[in-house]
Amino acid sequence: MKSNILKHSLLSAAMLASAQSLIAAESAAANISSQVKSEDIIEILHKGGFMMWPLAVLSVICVVLILLYFFTIRRNAVVSDKFMSAAEALIRKRDYLGLVAQCQRQNQSVARITEKTLDFMTKNTGTTFKEVREVAQAEGSRQAGILTHRISYLNDVGTIAPMAGLLGTVIGMIRAFMEIADGNHEPGAHAIKLAEGVYQALVTTASGLVIGITAVIFYSIFRGRVQKYIAELEAAATHLMALLAAQYNRRGGVAPQPVYTNDPDEQGYGNDTVRRHAVTRDQASASSDRPSNDSPEIHGI
Repeated sequence: MKSNILKHSLLSAAMLASAQSLIAAESAAANISSQVKSEDIIEILHKGGFMMWPLAVLSVICVVLILLYFFTIRRNAVVSDKFMSAAEALIRKRDYLGLVAQCQRQNQSVARITEKTLDFMTKNTGTTFKEVREVAQAEGSRQAGILTHRISYLNDVGTIAPMAGLLGTVIGMIRAFMEIADGNHEPGAHAIKLAEGVYQALVTTASGLVIGITAVIFYSIFRGRVQKYIAELEAAATHLMALLAAQYNRRGGVAPQPVYTNDPDEQGYGNDTVRRHAVTRDQASASSDRPSNDSPEIHGI
């Protein structure tokens, strides 16, 4: 009985030791295989030739542009609710110079449109609303072009990278065929040499495609975001132009003048009082100019 128990304990201990050794061997093999794979990838990229250096530069540019656009292309950089509320309040007060000063402190696309429009309107008092609207439309088109042009660099990277990779492949193929054309190899070695040259040359094409596909994907994402922000910019500019059109209509198509003082008549308060004072002054001046009964003109003297 004791001998059977001893045999079973020895057998279990041996099985446990063999399992631990198998686990350690598998982990070591996995580490070795990962190191080999990483070394193989580095070696394969190194064998791509000198065209891998331009592709590396393009990959760095692609990553930098993606990070830059993620942080700079946002709604608050185009139009913000805070600026629109302040601009609407200042336009209703006809404080155009104050709105121009606020636009100069903001770095938004709608602020640039508002600044150009109000600067033109305040410096050219005889202009019509149609001319002011044309100025706003021209500046709006310029701001939309700036937003669209910024992300075009990412599209350029997506176009150039596959072409550069294809150029590296063509150069590698030419070198492989030139080595085979020397004739210093055995008949069976020609195919091996050609295969080696081809796989080395195709590394540049694969690298260029990876860079190009990544750049095009992120370009599509940023293009959709820019188009959305341009639509919001057009809506905001149209709202501000409607407020200015209302100011023009109140003055019969004449350009509204900016308010410089706190005159209650200019601010829209106390109009009845000011109007009564004006009527009183007109009546007084009319009575002073009217000849009295004692004047020589009445008696013909």
